Amino acid sequence: MELVIHSLLLVILFISLPVFYFSFLLKPKPTIQNINASENLQVPPGSTGWPFVGETLEFLSLGKKGCLEKFISDRKNKYSSKLFKTSYLGETMVFICGAEEIKFLFSNESKLVQSWLPGNFGKIFPNSDKTTSLDETMRIRKIATAFTKPAALQNYVGFADAVAKEHLLKYWECKQQVKVQPLAEKFTFTLACRLILNIHDSETVEELEKLFNSMVPGLVSLPINLPGTIYNRAIKASNELRKKFQAMIRQRRIDVQQKNTSDVSKEDIFSFILQEKYRDGENLSESDLANNLIGLILAVHSTTSATMVSIIMFLAELPQVYQGVLQEHMEIAKSKGPEEMLNSEDIRKMKYSWNVASEALRLQPPNFGTFREALTNFDYNGFIIPKGWKLHWAALGTHKNPEYFPEPEEFDPSRFERNQERVPFSYVPFGGGPRICPGKEYARLQILVFMHNVITKFSWEKVFQDEKMIRDPLLVAAKGLPIQLYPHN
Repeated sequence: MELVIHSLLLVILFISLPVFYFSFLLKPKPTIQNINASENLQVPPGSTGWPFVGETLEFLSLGKKGCLEKFISDRKNKYSSKLFKTSYLGETMVFICGAEEIKFLFSNESKLVQSWLPGNFGKIFPNSDKTTSLDETMRIRKIATAFTKPAALQNYVGFADAVAKEHLLKYWECKQQVKVQPLAEKFTFTLACRLILNIHDSETVEELEKLFNSMVPGLVSLPINLPGTIYNRAIKASNELRKKFQAMIRQRRIDVQQKNTSDVSKEDIFSFILQEKYRDGENLSESDLANNLIGLILAVHSTTSATMVSIIMFLAELPQVYQGVLQEHMEIAKSKGPEEMLNSEDIRKMKYSWNVASEALRLQPPNFGTFREALTNFDYNGFIIPKGWKLHWAALGTHKNPEYFPEPEEFDPSRFERNQERVPFSYVPFGGGPRICPGKEYARLQILVFMHNVITKFSWEKVFQDEKMIRDPLLVAAKGLPIQLYPHN
């Protein structure tokens, strides 16, 4: 099987070489300008690997084996423990691996660096007006943040609990085995559709979910737009999603204009965004608004479901941790009436459970990291970062570093107790700085509600004891994590 996969990779590489070659020739090369030669500054140490493809294939290969941290540790040991140079996704890129270095990056957003996304994103999420798309994205981000603050989320705890109970009744109860990966994705997607779009029809949700599942892998695939490729399927799915969202937008705009402000603001994030636009006399294009809504659902869906899967896996492997979580949730369940939903006070009581989730996020961060682009030449710690170079801060660079977390491979929820001091910017599953994930508290709510409903009903064991989490290229269970369910008496 490995030989078949390796052969397919070689075929893909062979087909894509002309694309990479001409892109490489035509692409403007970043240059070091206005640097005094007497300063004797050098770019960070490292290797750019093979011509055109760099070290991308090794990165993807290690991710599929579930040992992506080896890509970082090998280069840290060889070149530098804090940062190194490589070539990834067709770009010369500096990997940032230390807490101080990550702090420096986050602190210089829009000064020395700006957010950057691989070219795939531009094809899958085309903007009609690129001059305003960044401002508009940040504006909608602020609106979404207002919905995901702890105070606002208090109103959605019972709602999320009801969706979770409905989900377990339909897909888990009376089953001997379930596959966790697709079910966790289904739960987070259903919740996002109801909260963001106010869509309750299960057929519509399933239709949208299938399109999302075709689109997401293409965001980080090789950009080969040929029939049958992951990238080609992603573009087609994105176009179809955009059409469906634009139809929703046209209808919702009519609804918003016919309702008063107080009614609209209570419905969902979608209507609230539209209402804000009319209040300011703006009229964002349907295509750009559709892109923002798709991105918003993507942000609150895929990464959170991956964390849920890794938590279920860790609890299957660690009986003592499972018992600690079970005890906490059973005490909460005993305090509730038969039909009483969870509330914000119950969420605050789930302290050990969140420590467990935080440790899962440390060992298996769903976001490996994000990208930045150098706005100008700048010096960091004796190295020059040329304008136009890309930077990639890597969560595993600090999360599994014994300098910050002793015995880093050990699953130890006590690391996250309140009296435990932590080096700033060593734990970054939600990023940091101006671009810290606005959905952090929403993710916490989803995860804890999901844990409560699953663990108060079942214990479980892995069907494949050696199964682990891999990056393909997103964080997933290698076989979807099938588990044997044992209902509580």
